[in-house]
Amino acid sequence: MHLNYAGGFAETVVELADYERAGLDIVFVPEAYSFDAVSQLGFIAAKTERLQIASGIFQLYSRTPALTAMTAAGLDFVSGGRFTLGLGASGPQVIEGWHGVPYDAPVGRSREVIEICRMVWRRERLVYRGRYYQLPLEGGTGLGKPLKLINHPVRERIPIALAAIGPKNVALAAELAEAWQPIFYLPEKSAEVWGKAVAEGQARRDPVLGPLDVIAGAPLAIGEDVAHLRDRSRPELALYIGGMGARGRNFYKAIQDAYLEGRKDEAEALVPAELVEKISLIGPESYLRERLATYRDAGVTTLNVTPLAPTHQARIALIERVRALAD
Repeated sequence: MHLNYAGGFAETVVELADYERAGLDIVFVPEAYSFDAVSQLGFIAAKTERLQIASGIFQLYSRTPALTAMTAAGLDFVSGGRFTLGLGASGPQVIEGWHGVPYDAPVGRSREVIEICRMVWRRERLVYRGRYYQLPLEGGTGLGKPLKLINHPVRERIPIALAAIGPKNVALAAELAEAWQPIFYLPEKSAEVWGKAVAEGQARRDPVLGPLDVIAGAPLAIGEDVAHLRDRSRPELALYIGGMGARGRNFYKAIQDAYLEGRKDEAEALVPAELVEKISLIGPESYLRERLATYRDAGVTTLNVTPLAPTHQARIALIERVRALAD
């Protein structure tokens, strides 16, 4: 599951121990223009024992490649080898607006950041001559020195999950990353939309990486009278589809026009019902069995669920039930 951007963090972390006992495997902590994820991930590492922790996601541009590698190694250390490095490009509105650095070459930078991180974790002297990163820096004072990580990492290959939806970045994830994290994954359409890119990347994949872990997110509710909960996804879908991206750089025109003109209810209503239904795990247990089989057949190996229930005990029960169904 993933934690929310704001509110209830301490309470949720207390609850994580119960989710862990219920069968939760991994928790993702987001990092947008919110509190940083690193401090929260370290806190969770101290409060849990078995649970895997992941950044969901660190933005490529907000840290240097070496700092990204150091941070990942540090979180893997304090968690006893339980960290997954979630990486993604974000978008120009955040990267240039919040971080004040150019948003350029997300695919090329993704490749180079991954390569540099793995060099750092192998404790190689950092000499890298990429298109976007040169280490030591060329120019400057000329005093840059090839260095290697002082500490010995818990693992020399920390798993990397690359968030990607564009074909070139999806191909890169399938080639270089241990895991791929798309957003709003609709399994019936996955082969049509991403199949070619995934196959292209996997054709270049090093077997040492193992099979690609495909992480699909879905809100979760189980019961005979829960279908109405699917509509709780509409505000987030309308925000991501219509509210993110500048005019002229967004292809979902009707939803964007409504959203940016303040007609958010209209934007939410324009989100297709089929999309709302099929990116969720909401319905009777028999329906969930069918959906889980569909996700599995589409290549999904990890479900990132958001349990929708009013009480902590009810959310625990949802984790237990979906775990049993998935197994």
